[in-house]
Amino acid sequence: MSNGPMVFETPPKSLGTLDDFWWRWVSDFGAPGPDRGLGGKYLLLPPDYAGPVPEGGFYVAHSRTTRVMILGRSFLENNDPKPAVETIKATAKVYPYEAGGVGTSVAEFLSGKTMLGKVSEPPAMVFHEGSGVVVNTIPAGDFGAFELINKVVQQEPATALDPELMGSLAAIGIIKGKEFSPDERMKRILTEAAALANATSRSLFMKPRAADWFYYPGSAWFNFLFVTGSEFETPIPEITREGAKPFPPTGYRTLNGRTAFFYGVTGITPAMAMRVPGIGSQYLFNALDADKNYFDGAKTYKVTLPKGIPEANFWSLTLYDNQTRSMLDTPQRYPRAGSQSYPSPAAEADADGSTTVYLSPTQPAGVKRGNWIQTDPKKGWFAILRLYSPLEPFFTKEWRPSEIQIVN
Repeated sequence: MSNGPMVFETPPKSLGTLDDFWWRWVSDFGAPGPDRGLGGKYLLLPPDYAGPVPEGGFYVAHSRTTRVMILGRSFLENNDPKPAVETIKATAKVYPYEAGGVGTSVAEFLSGKTMLGKVSEPPAMVFHEGSGVVVNTIPAGDFGAFELINKVVQQEPATALDPELMGSLAAIGIIKGKEFSPDERMKRILTEAAALANATSRSLFMKPRAADWFYYPGSAWFNFLFVTGSEFETPIPEITREGAKPFPPTGYRTLNGRTAFFYGVTGITPAMAMRVPGIGSQYLFNALDADKNYFDGAKTYKVTLPKGIPEANFWSLTLYDNQTRSMLDTPQRYPRAGSQSYPSPAAEADADGSTTVYLSPTQPAGVKRGNWIQTDPKKGWFAILRLYSPLEPFFTKEWRPSEIQIVN
């Protein structure tokens, strides 16, 4: 939005969020957003924008950075991605906002409040095929991390962060409008600092010490967002018959929670931290087995999901590399088990309705492909259980997955 406001037209039946370049939430779209899954036009306003805003027809969102990231998903239909792809290509659009155009009435112009703009069709979108393309998404864990931070500081307004945070960056030589050129001594210090920060962040995520981060008593399944909320400050509201019941502000930021979250997860939204059944998504993380040991890619584990997995859309159990936080790269290609039969076979339930998934380097005898996720003998891993459109038994904790147990 360096040159002005932008319009983002969203596809129907989607789920997504807009975050700014400091990973702060700007707006939801799709089911949890103001369009409520019907699709709509979002007008994204850059920092300190003082120009005309349309009277209607848009969902207006203000960003504190000139760039925002669109993170979203659409859903398979009958285990087929094609309808969603076609819908996205037909409806998703990004283009500059024409001030005084659509959304501005002639009466508004006659009142002298704004000029009239052109009314024209937005330019055609260009979609790039990303399937099979290798992309490195691993953040720098060395001096390069500070170079990336400096790049964001230089491209964004000086007021994109508050003075306290900008002061910390200025103390190490990252200042808006100035060259970042630390000497060799400072480079060594920053390189060591990045390595220490990376290790600390990994430890906070892989082995949390805060007891209230764990979702069930005595369990290794955790999700700190219930305690910290999406702003890492106040717990997410309770939902009662009278409506949402917010907690009073705590007055402090849960820094360990924020650090752990952004080390293991990309993107933040209130839709990931709410107790509303049937909307959004919920995630449970797990980095320790039933004996509270880290997962060993050379060993065999199993986890059982009881009957009635609480989701109205789909569920998925996915494994990730401890070092990269990307999905495990194995010959299996798709390190997941779930309710969908694309891109790999769906998991099958046992006679009692429960679903057992095995996690091991080779497929165990008698275990169906959909109930097995391949691991790498040379790597550790962690798991995320995703529930899309989660249901009441998840929030009441009436439904609870087993611990991930080693199989001897």
